[in-house]
Amino acid sequence: MTKKISSSRPLRVGLISLGCAKNLVDAEIMLGSLMKSGVEITNDASSADAVIVNTCSFIDSAQEESVDTILESVELRDANQRGQAVIVSGCLSQRFREELPKLMPEVDAFMGIDQVAQVGDIVGRAIASRASKVQSPKSKVEKGKVVSRLNELEKSRDLSDHDKEESLRGSEKFGKTKTVVGAKSPTSNFQLPTAPILDVTARPVFIPDFETPRFRLTPKHFAYLKIAEGCNHPCSFCIIPRMRGSHRSRTQKDIVAEAKALIADGVKEINLISQDSTYYGLDLRPNHSRAISSPEKFNAATKSLSADATTICTLLRELNALKGDFWIRLLYTHPAHWTDELIATIAACKKVARYVDIPLQHIHENMLERMRRETSQEYIVDLIQRIRAGIPGIALRTTFIVGFPGETETSFNALLDFIRDTKFERLGVFAYSKEDGTRAGAMAGQLSDKVKQKRRELAMAAQHKVAVAVSESFVGREIKILVEGQANEKQLQSANVSSWEHGLMREKEIQNSKFKIQNFLVGRGEADAPDIDGRVYVRGKLPVGKFAQVKIIGHTDYDLIAEPV
Repeated sequence: MTKKISSSRPLRVGLISLGCAKNLVDAEIMLGSLMKSGVEITNDASSADAVIVNTCSFIDSAQEESVDTILESVELRDANQRGQAVIVSGCLSQRFREELPKLMPEVDAFMGIDQVAQVGDIVGRAIASRASKVQSPKSKVEKGKVVSRLNELEKSRDLSDHDKEESLRGSEKFGKTKTVVGAKSPTSNFQLPTAPILDVTARPVFIPDFETPRFRLTPKHFAYLKIAEGCNHPCSFCIIPRMRGSHRSRTQKDIVAEAKALIADGVKEINLISQDSTYYGLDLRPNHSRAISSPEKFNAATKSLSADATTICTLLRELNALKGDFWIRLLYTHPAHWTDELIATIAACKKVARYVDIPLQHIHENMLERMRRETSQEYIVDLIQRIRAGIPGIALRTTFIVGFPGETETSFNALLDFIRDTKFERLGVFAYSKEDGTRAGAMAGQLSDKVKQKRRELAMAAQHKVAVAVSESFVGREIKILVEGQANEKQLQSANVSSWEHGLMREKEIQNSKFKIQNFLVGRGEADAPDIDGRVYVRGKLPVGKFAQVKIIGHTDYDLIAEPV
């Protein structure tokens, strides 16, 4: 690719990343690849030669946010710098790879998940293509038309055999890339220079390795480490397997090499991420079959493994044995893939945080069946009991979906009772988002938005009482936290400081004294994953980016108040 826009300076690229931590890692890889190519990264979009929008398309709201961001980037480009290339990457490009170039002709390039490490070449081609469009008239793309058309496309999509395969083994399309540089003229092989570049694999196969360039966007003291990509589960509400492809694990040796480098760089918390971390390694066995999603089949598969086989347990044990003072946090586990060995492994590995993210989605038998979760109510209740008994002090985080098609008052009330009885330390509730192109999207019994939102409010109200009791149980205890930095006014206000106990801090203190605000640090305990869980607010001085012992002296609904020990 061309490394310089002129003789005086290198190319400048800006990047906007939306969505989950897994998408964030993709963004980090793109930035690392660009920097290795000699590109300068900028936060000032107006000075960039190209802007990349890394999109999410998991649910409707995420899809709309992605479309909004793309169109805003195009508008800013047209208003301020017509020579700037706009490039769209991520899940939206993957999901609508054939349609987006027609719907958004003002975008200069669309790239898929497999192309993140080749982003430099795509940026170069997009900038060259943009140069031919500068004098062309501006065209206004309306968000409403784009969003409605994408929804129509999903509803009318005639799934190919490739997309229908429940085993997710792929087909003759597997791994082949759809690459179009311009659109062919109907009367010749000449390609018009004004059409967007399209470089998207039909079904992704890419997985990063230790040698893949990466520029971390997280603070120095924590990082996400992607151990696998893709998913083999047939959940009826989810489109991720179609966008991200089949589950594919990195080798354990490669992951450990990256972990060592992160620890040497000062990382104190390694967050292991994938679509299903508990499936890690099972696809590396010889002649593996992906049809082992149920607990029975999964357990049978793990028991038949050779002694030297790679699993999430072998990975955790090797990471735990690395030198240094750090946490390992296990995110995105599937309930169907828990084993007694995993419970024993976490209990024995002192560096593995006493925290588990295990999305259950529902508890009522009919809902679990309709969601195709491959777990029963009896299995889930038993699993939670085994985890809590086997790992003392464990904090369980889960998520539930309410308002799923066919959810009756009886099944919803069963979920409320389960929330009250189980007392999850951390819990999130989502109103069902109807995704066209999924089995659930075509189901009868769709509920109104009003009913879905009301049920979400009721479920969160039930969890609120649990959360307050959980927070209260920490008062008087000493815990280890990872200090994130100085608390700012926005953080303190969002934590509802006026409700803090023991007169530690009053609202007027925030409003009238910046000095007092600066006396508060914010950190996280083992039970708090980055961005999604509560925080620990500490009055005093502690080294930022390091571990510290604090005593809990108060709490709000979801956060704790502490002082240094």
